[in-house]
Amino acid sequence: MRTVLSYLKQYRRESILAPAFKMLEVLFDLLVPLVVAQMIDVGVASGDRVYILQRVLLLIGFAFLGMACSFTAQYFAAKASVGTAASLRQAVYSHIQSLSYGELDRLGTGTLITRLTDDINQIQNGLNLALRLLLRSPLIVFGAMVMAFTVNVSCALIFAAAIPVLAAVVFFIMLVTIPLFKRAQSRLDGITELTRENLTGVRVIRAFCREQEAVREFDEKNRELTRLNVFVGGISALLNPLTYVLVNLATIILIDRAGLQVNLGNMGQGDAVALYNYMAQMIVELIKLASLVISINKAMACAGRVEKILEVRPGLRYPETQGETEKEADEKIGGAKFWRPAVETEKPARSVAEETEKSARDAAVEFSHVSFTYPGAAAPSLSGLDFRVEKGQTLGIIGGTGSGKTSLVNLIGRFYDATEGQVLVNGKDVRNYKKGELPKKIGIVPQKAVLCKGTIRENLRWGNEDASEEELWKAVKTAQAEEVVKGKKGGLDFMVEQNGRNLSGGQKQRLTIARALVKHPEILILDDSSSALDLATDAALRKALREEKGDMTVVIVSQRISSIRGADRILVLEDGRPAGWGTHEELLASCGAYQETYDSQYPGEREKRGFAAEGVTA
Repeated sequence: MRTVLSYLKQYRRESILAPAFKMLEVLFDLLVPLVVAQMIDVGVASGDRVYILQRVLLLIGFAFLGMACSFTAQYFAAKASVGTAASLRQAVYSHIQSLSYGELDRLGTGTLITRLTDDINQIQNGLNLALRLLLRSPLIVFGAMVMAFTVNVSCALIFAAAIPVLAAVVFFIMLVTIPLFKRAQSRLDGITELTRENLTGVRVIRAFCREQEAVREFDEKNRELTRLNVFVGGISALLNPLTYVLVNLATIILIDRAGLQVNLGNMGQGDAVALYNYMAQMIVELIKLASLVISINKAMACAGRVEKILEVRPGLRYPETQGETEKEADEKIGGAKFWRPAVETEKPARSVAEETEKSARDAAVEFSHVSFTYPGAAAPSLSGLDFRVEKGQTLGIIGGTGSGKTSLVNLIGRFYDATEGQVLVNGKDVRNYKKGELPKKIGIVPQKAVLCKGTIRENLRWGNEDASEEELWKAVKTAQAEEVVKGKKGGLDFMVEQNGRNLSGGQKQRLTIARALVKHPEILILDDSSSALDLATDAALRKALREEKGDMTVVIVSQRISSIRGADRILVLEDGRPAGWGTHEELLASCGAYQETYDSQYPGEREKRGFAAEGVTA
């Protein structure tokens, strides 16, 4: 809660003025019973109509002043609560952007959406009510007791006895309901995640006629949330009748005691009416407090949930200072030494320093004894990876479903950190790059083509905001998307709908490839990004990339041998481990896993080319 309230500091002035004006309003309200008592004891008793009129005008003045104070307090409370919620929402969203894939996987999309929307809205509502009413109700209650002592000490003792009992009831209800409200918000996370999943996959659900099952699952979760909300609402609802009963009992005792004092001549009738009015004010404020406590309980529960998101520390660490050396940064992450593979071919003798410098200069991507395990997973997804790709080369990665291809390329872009070993880009450990430095060098086209709502031009310029018209069209042409763009009304100004739903899968894939090319990356990673393309378009794309890539290093992930057979090096993965490394011809002659894939895609072709069909191991 303390972290959430820290965002209220920038609205310190409004946070002070809102309760201050409420205090003024309370003061005017507390003066009303005294004026009424004077009207009865002085004006009515003596028949002085002028005095009564003066007191009526005074009451009207108090009403206008109280209303002005109330409006002013509402303005400052709204400004502080809305501003704080906006700052908090921005802070949570920015914090989420800083989290690694590991933290995002663990937290879940549904939870994050709920905390960014419903939870922060509840905090805003609770904060608004707290600034306006949290002080008003206690001030009225305790103020009524103080004013009662100025009227009659004996009768005021009834107020002094009732207030602690009422406070105990309110505290007990809050103690019980806050954990329940937290649980209800957690159930809301599940409904949000289920709703998102069903709406995103609505076409699949309908294709398999699963509408009834989807509705049944939603109904079940919705009923669970409803039952919990009804239960916690029932407990919260006890606050109103309990306080009402207690205050009315106190009122009965007060009337009895005040009537006795009037009969004895120790107190005037106006004073008895004033005491009753103070008790009535307490009743009204306690009814308000009952609703206020429910809202504040929800806000406190939601604040705790939002605070937990802000407390999640990003799993990725970056060098902090501009002048920090690579060695110093490396020491921060464990002091691992750089590894260089043995020279594959005979070369003129050079010093170790020269070889190391050349290795760092030529290697675009290098994996050194790398293993990787997803957080919470029982077994590693990748292990035993040792390879290097020179600058300007093309690396093909192939393997069966679940073999770790996407996990591998995620390590290059440092979306996850390797559990063991080192991943180097341009001879430098990816953990030693300053924040935002590595993404500038890498262009990634993920498996799932994602385009955002906006024009094609706006989507392409994600890679380079300053890209010229010529650069955009060049990237579009290389990605084989020129026909797609020219076929749309407006060309580059064609409006793409959310998630690119007005484009086909192949069109989206080509545009995402163009977006990565606009960036002019040093390393281009195509993670199975041609799966929706026909073979002719895929071949044309690969040909265009070869002609345009220059010094750019290309990493192609695919399950099609046709997509990676022309690569300088091919890495074959099997169950997260390397099963083969070499060129297409070398693997076709020596790697059993590669041969099986080739035979499944080109039956009988290997025998025609003279390769043995049996007896070859990886």
